[in-house]
Amino acid sequence: MVRTPLTPEERERGERLGRLLRESRGGRSMAEIAAAAGISAETLRKIETGRAPTPAFFTVAALAGALGLSMDALAGACAHAVTEAPAVA
Repeated sequence: MVRTPLTPEERERGERLGRLLRESRGGRSMAEIAAAAGISAETLRKIETGRAPTPAFFTVAALAGALGLSMDALAGACAHAVTEAPAVA
């Protein structure tokens, strides 16, 4: 099975997710949060650095729970920013 390449927007959304998770982790270690979420520290590292830009839903849900974030907050923060096109005269 060949996976369709990610679009630039999908990669950017994954990077936003990674930044948000890293910032939300604060002073807690990657190993601590990964263990609380039931994933490996390596998986969390890949998500935080954008190397795994489309993690599974249940992985994101587990991380949100471990970090005390709502899924709505994560979705809102990671949604594609809509910019208006300049008006054409």
